[in-house]
Amino acid sequence: MNLKQLEAFVKVAETKNFSEAARRLYLTQPTVSAHVAALEKELGACLLRRNTKSVELTDAGRELYGYAEEMLRIERKIKEHFGLREKEKRTLRIAASTIPSQYLLPRIMVRYQERYPGERLQVMETDSAGVVEQIIARRADLGFTGTQLEQKQCAYLPFYQDELVVIAPGDERFRSRQGQEITEWIAEEAVILREVGSGTRREAERLLRQMGVDMDRLNVAASMENQETIKRSVKSGMGIAILSRLAAEDEINSGKLLAFPLGKEGGTRSINLVYDRTRPVTPEAEKFISTVRELFHL
Repeated sequence: MNLKQLEAFVKVAETKNFSEAARRLYLTQPTVSAHVAALEKELGACLLRRNTKSVELTDAGRELYGYAEEMLRIERKIKEHFGLREKEKRTLRIAASTIPSQYLLPRIMVRYQERYPGERLQVMETDSAGVVEQIIARRADLGFTGTQLEQKQCAYLPFYQDELVVIAPGDERFRSRQGQEITEWIAEEAVILREVGSGTRREAERLLRQMGVDMDRLNVAASMENQETIKRSVKSGMGIAILSRLAAEDEINSGKLLAFPLGKEGGTRSINLVYDRTRPVTPEAEKFISTVRELFHL
């Protein structure tokens, strides 16, 4: 076992792709594959589960990843201490679900770069369940989710109050329903939901249950990951959907879509910053958390 093998393994685990790992390490793909294969042979364990679309860590791989990342960090510290290379800036890895990634994170990153010019960021977009998985597997230093999942090792910092709304085509049939409670008519319509694992879907189902809506009675026409596809499907008359107002604001303001509140008080949910409470927060992550606190007056 050597550090080059561990470096190749860590990079494949982070990118979930042998070709991308090779590109970032300035190696050939066969070289990266050989490093990982040698590591698996020596340890007598399968570390990566390969399929046609991506690469996933096995249980043994997750265990090794934490140790390997720590060894590579120590190697960098030793080289820096003895002046073997110029001090290397660490990339802050951020996993974010769709809404915070597209509508809140850009603003935060601009402020962060203003305060800490030259700092490097890597953003990985997934759903809320995927964000938590990335944090636990130590493939991300910080995460942003639209819901809180029950993971004891994760700490959540709510920093933004988002509103979920029912969106519908901007036609006369739905305009005539404005002012009515959605509980009076939602069961009559085809409904498009976000995918399982999405914070938006989890929170939408929670809010609907609070309003007394029987989820089993909903006519769920489709589950979709892409919110742009959802909006286009609603505009074309496929059904109604529940989305963040942030995602549909332009269409609502233009009248292409109508927004109905989820209850008299509206469907609010927290957007959260999440990190692993069981390991030290890196200096880069601490500075990013501080930027979020400053920007949102926490």
